[in-house]
Amino acid sequence: MKDDSRRPIADREQLTPISRDVQSTVETRNTMDRRAAKSGMSVPSSLIRCEWLERLAHISLMAGIVALLAAFWFAVTSTPHPAQVIARTPAPLQTLIPTIIPLPSPMPTPTPTPLPPLVALLAGHSGGTDTGALCPDGLREVDITTDVAARARTLLEARGYRVDILAEFDTRLNAIKRDYSPRAFLAIHADSCIYNVSGYKVARAANSASLQEDDRLVRCVSSSYAAASQLPFHEDSITTAMTLYHGFMKINPQSPAAILELGFLGSDKAMLKNNRDQLALGIADGITRFLQGSGCQ
Repeated sequence: MKDDSRRPIADREQLTPISRDVQSTVETRNTMDRRAAKSGMSVPSSLIRCEWLERLAHISLMAGIVALLAAFWFAVTSTPHPAQVIARTPAPLQTLIPTIIPLPSPMPTPTPTPLPPLVALLAGHSGGTDTGALCPDGLREVDITTDVAARARTLLEARGYRVDILAEFDTRLNAIKRDYSPRAFLAIHADSCIYNVSGYKVARAANSASLQEDDRLVRCVSSSYAAASQLPFHEDSITTAMTLYHGFMKINPQSPAAILELGFLGSDKAMLKNNRDQLALGIADGITRFLQGSGCQ
């Protein structure tokens, strides 16, 4: 075996710390052996063991430090950075579910369909004990107004309009609240049982809050009713009972309103009894033209 103590110093300087400790231990042991050989004495085994144990403890400490440094380096280099953690985060559940169970597409919010215009037809003298004009032959005003209003409603509803038939003193009519707001209001009445005059008449409120619209409603109803009934317009018999009609004061002031007298129960009896479909058609046509925006000139 070669004596490492005789190796060049440059070679020994290239050894690692642990190797140098081992080399130093060996050199020490050789030195002790040479001294013992010269003096003729043997080195105590206990001293040798202590020397070896001290060197081994030093070597173990150095190895532990090296292992600790290696473990720390591995932990630092293997721990992902925040950006890497974000990149490795699984995709949201919403993006994964469609690949397994297709989710229903969100339904578009439906646009509310506007309600068609509301028409109010007041059947004169209905809903109470007052029958209106009563002729000697038993013909009653309330029977004619109620029937004609019902027929006009059927025609208007067939054209897509909403229609209310009101009683003479309907609870929806309130002089204090005035919150009933139809797009067109028409009170239907019939004139007295006299025989010396004939014709129909239409009027608006004397104190109209929507004068232009009220006048347009009067023109539309008047022209259409005249064409359907073939009755003349009897303007001279328009009275304050029509222009100050109570129903005008119980609806929204901005609701266009008019009152129609269908004819005289005496002179126009045949038309009022036998041609109610024509009378209803005249009313429906006039209101339709008004709601469609016609000027009815």
